[in-house]
Amino acid sequence: MDKYKNYYDLKQHEREGKDYVILLRENTSRIAVIAPHGGGIEPGTVDIADGVAGSEHSFYAFKGIKKKGNAVLHITSNKFDEPKVVRIAENTDVVVSIHGYHGKYEMVFIGGKNHDLKEKIKYMLNKAGFHAEISTKPGLRGQHPENICNRCRSCEGVQLEISRGLREKMFDNLNRRSWRKKTSLYYIFVYTLREALR
Repeated sequence: MDKYKNYYDLKQHEREGKDYVILLRENTSRIAVIAPHGGGIEPGTVDIADGVAGSEHSFYAFKGIKKKGNAVLHITSNKFDEPKVVRIAENTDVVVSIHGYHGKYEMVFIGGKNHDLKEKIKYMLNKAGFHAEISTKPGLRGQHPENICNRCRSCEGVQLEISRGLREKMFDNLNRRSWRKKTSLYYIFVYTLREALR
């Protein structure tokens, strides 16, 4: 269970700039790539979202920066209502949200309401040698209309849940935040997603 029920609740107890930061880069693209549980909450997701967004798509990240205990900053995607990301989502046709989950095996679960884009991403990732499937797991399906990925203009976004095992292969040390190096697998993954969003 999350400690905070929404962003307003979190903001009463945690300090921006001390406990978390918000990263934002807006663009005219019809796509936004976001990491709502970045930094110490779900390590590696900000780097992945930033790389996939590149210079053309809008990018947003909510990044936990506590020395420890960042899990308290997790707000489930159906309740994630930080005003800047809501504004970006509502002004964008499609939101792709990047998440991490605890699985040790190398896996990507694809959720959200945009069925065509989910199938395209699944095909492209599997073709590139990754193991991706459309999620049927409760909590990883991304079907709720209030899920931040679905709060875009089309009401149909995509949610990618990337296993811990796969994220560990994308960086030389997932836990070393400030100076972790990206591996070749990171660049292949990001390139594949960018191609899928073309």
